[in-house]
Amino acid sequence: MLLSEGFVFSQSSLQDYVDCRRRFHLRYILHLAWPAVESEPVLENERYMQQGERFHRMVHQHLSGVPAERLSGLVDDVELAGWWGNYLHDAQQLITPAGLKKRYAEFVLSCSLEDCRLLAKYDLALVHEQGQITIVDWKTSRKKPVRQWLEKRLQSRLYPYLLVEAGARLVGGKPILPEQVQMVYWYPAFPDSPEIICYNTQKHQEGAAYLSGLINEIQRLDESDFSMTSHTERCAYCVYRSLCERGVRAGNFDQVLDWLSEEAEPREGVSSMGGFDFEQVGEISF
Repeated sequence: MLLSEGFVFSQSSLQDYVDCRRRFHLRYILHLAWPAVESEPVLENERYMQQGERFHRMVHQHLSGVPAERLSGLVDDVELAGWWGNYLHDAQQLITPAGLKKRYAEFVLSCSLEDCRLLAKYDLALVHEQGQITIVDWKTSRKKPVRQWLEKRLQSRLYPYLLVEAGARLVGGKPILPEQVQMVYWYPAFPDSPEIICYNTQKHQEGAAYLSGLINEIQRLDESDFSMTSHTERCAYCVYRSLCERGVRAGNFDQVLDWLSEEAEPREGVSSMGGFDFEQVGEISF
């Protein structure tokens, strides 16, 4: 096996592998840093990433008890102010529903699969009195992807799976049934249209098989098996593009957002090219 001992798989590393085996090899096996710009214009991309980080941090502080008024006074950006206002006005029913028993913000779950570790960091989980658990993930994308694309992302497969397998401590040690779990993607730019993905036993079994298959496949590969993606148009957003001789100039930041909103089915090479994650533009990477 080429992976280092104790390697931990996350949704980001698995998505990198699905998108481009070569990128996975360069990043997680060779640990190669390649200082290419991920998108143009650089300053706009950086500003937007910082906005997403600030939004996540503010929400976490609010959920931890910091008054909303105090946090609101720290906002000095128009777009961030809009997101924050939408959160305060439209997300409160989501995060404080009737029958709420417990709320967990910014926590990590991990479990073993195929002699490896799977790990995920959650924005928020809501435990309801009747036993249901809602995973909430904040998405600060400027454009909202289609549901079919979102459902097939590694995050949508891994997060509910890990919650069932390793989340018993959230409910007093009781087993969690897949039917008790749902995942909500909430967009501060689109507060009236969250995406709700319900989980069930069939999805859990399929997820276990899929994740096991990916991990086993990665473990069996030789150096020569980590091929580059065939979708060369996506390489413009990969930091390794010049190393792979697939261009020098970074792709346009606005154009990648257009691709995100139009993509109906996830394809190899669609996202997280080197570090630039199409689905989580402006969010905290993990």
